Amino acid sequence: MNKRILVAAVLGSIGVAAHAQSSVTLYGLIDAGVSYVNHAGANSKSLYKYDDGAAQGTRWGIKGSEDLGGGLKAIFTLENGFNSGNGTLGQNSREFGRQAFVGISKNGMGSVTLGRQYSLSTDVLSNYTTGGNTVAGNYAYHINDIDQLTSSRIDNSIKFTSANFAGVTFGALYGFSNQAGAFAGAPGSGATNSGGSARTYSFGVNYATGPIGVGAAYTDIRFPSQQAGVPTTIANAPVPASIKELRTFGLGARYLMGPAAFWASWTNTRLVQLPGSGPSNLVFDAYEAGAKYSFTPALTAGLGYTYMHLNDEASGHFNQVDLSLDYALSKRTDVYALGIYQKASGNNGTTALQAQIGDSPSIFGTSGTGSQSQIAARVGIRHKF
Repeated sequence: MNKRILVAAVLGSIGVAAHAQSSVTLYGLIDAGVSYVNHAGANSKSLYKYDDGAAQGTRWGIKGSEDLGGGLKAIFTLENGFNSGNGTLGQNSREFGRQAFVGISKNGMGSVTLGRQYSLSTDVLSNYTTGGNTVAGNYAYHINDIDQLTSSRIDNSIKFTSANFAGVTFGALYGFSNQAGAFAGAPGSGATNSGGSARTYSFGVNYATGPIGVGAAYTDIRFPSQQAGVPTTIANAPVPASIKELRTFGLGARYLMGPAAFWASWTNTRLVQLPGSGPSNLVFDAYEAGAKYSFTPALTAGLGYTYMHLNDEASGHFNQVDLSLDYALSKRTDVYALGIYQKASGNNGTTALQAQIGDSPSIFGTSGTGSQSQIAARVGIRHKF
């Protein structure tokens, strides 16, 4: 009898130990609030709206790891995006549209993962933007996220992310076209490349130690309308329909000084047309600087300025200022207020450019005919779990 009890106790302890070597975590956040903009729509009307995912996109996810021994781990992440206002799926109704990958990590070396994953432009450069450092979030990221700083999710990709070597981390990603005979991607038919295939490669390096951080990243998407969805317009400036390649490069830096943080970044994005498709390519530059200050452990204020320049056959300019105030009610819940101003200038042919606050036209849309500016405000609440 005593032997049976001893054997059962030993087997039970082995089961507990094996279970302790694996972990699965459920996590997420909900960000909701009410927003206002003075000019929106064709007639430049004021707009009041419930808006979801301004500071950060609303999401829930599952991530886990299994210890394989010898410093090896199996890892996975499944992350869903959704709209808290109506409960619908985000990212074009994908079940796990934000992230979905599995892979292996090795202590002291890094990880290799496969699935739907962020490019290195998002991984590295978002750390050096107002959108990535304050609750201004998606209202502060650049027009239509054309420089891939916040929503550059690459399908069918394999990604290497290094371990931290004295503050230096680096990585590389390749996204497959998944089409026979089109390892490098293939154009589709017609002016919009419909039916084509995309391929992506992305590289990034970051150095962060003490108060200093600097990073650089490059992402190249061949036939991006088949993968990332090149916008048809930037504000009301048309994007060439026959895009062969999206190439974006950026640099960023950050400095921490007690309760204050400062950052700056620059991105250069080129949309290259197929030969013979048009007279020019579109070039988009964004220069950004910002700071935040924690008056108390709970109260933080942020300020950011962005200058965006659009250059194709015409020339356009966008100046934007972002103000934010964030108050933490607890470690997981905060309330915040935002104020944003954007002024557009220049022309697209004979048409004056319009303002467009936010990284997606679905936020407010353009400022409308007869207006080249937008003023937006928001109050919101964010809860993390």
